[in-house]
Amino acid sequence: MSSHENQIFGSTVVPFRLVFLMWLAFSVEFFTGTDLGYLGIYPRTLHGLIGIFFAPIIHGSLGHLISNTFPLLFLGTLLYFFYDRIGGIVFFRCYFVTNILVWLLSPRLSYHIGASGLIYGIAAFLILFGILRQDFLSLIISVIILFVYGSAILYGVFPTDPRISWEAHLFGALTGVVTAFNLADKKKVR
Repeated sequence: MSSHENQIFGSTVVPFRLVFLMWLAFSVEFFTGTDLGYLGIYPRTLHGLIGIFFAPIIHGSLGHLISNTFPLLFLGTLLYFFYDRIGGIVFFRCYFVTNILVWLLSPRLSYHIGASGLIYGIAAFLILFGILRQDFLSLIISVIILFVYGSAILYGVFPTDPRISWEAHLFGALTGVVTAFNLADKKKVR
């Protein structure tokens, strides 16, 4: 295997592991008839803290799971492939800071589940990071992500459907934006 193939394979490891856990959790729910929604984020409650770790793994339906699988694989792989030196930092912040903000600040006392907060965080990071860096490759990545996900990010941060955690979308996008500003001056990102 060439070094380029190793780099491509390596950039898929984290996104594929998370997607594997998502599908495993959904399979457990499906085959046992168990609802793991209680592992989601329930704002400002002690038992809701567990959701900071598990909410992105739990999904409410097959459609919800599929709608998070492909963007997570695509955006996560782009993140780790083009920004391998900072990919872990970005992924960690978009996963945990987003969930902590949902737990602290969500006005709705209901369970928040799914990986869309993480997805919004990575997408917002990739868009803004390229604009801030101003190098050709980063700008191309920004334009592609903006074209593919821009309108979804814009509309997804507003409350439109009571079953969708717009708070996770909003806090994910904000986390991605702050992380992009925070890491924009880093010399080596790939």
